[in-house]
Amino acid sequence: MKFPQKVNIYCPVCKKHTEHLVEIAKRKPRGTLTHGQRIFKRKMLGYGSFPKENPGKREKPTRKMDLRYKCAVCGKKTMHGEGFRVKKFELVKV
Repeated sequence: MKFPQKVNIYCPVCKKHTEHLVEIAKRKPRGTLTHGQRIFKRKMLGYGSFPKENPGKREKPTRKMDLRYKCAVCGKKTMHGEGFRVKKFELVKV
């Protein structure tokens, strides 16, 4: 997917539409010590596939892309939307 490097979108700090630079945000690893993960890890300590089968084979084929937009006027960085899944991603100068 080709995406423009500069876009005009709404800046919540400036309270108007301004030009923003687009960059890919690095995704943080999932919380492995969250309460649910601790319970799941404890439950997986069983014999073979008991009590649940291993969820490692059920991965999604692609990761979600998160885009960070930097305002050219105030310099604040914001993120819009929930991101999207795409195999190839390229920022293009327009």
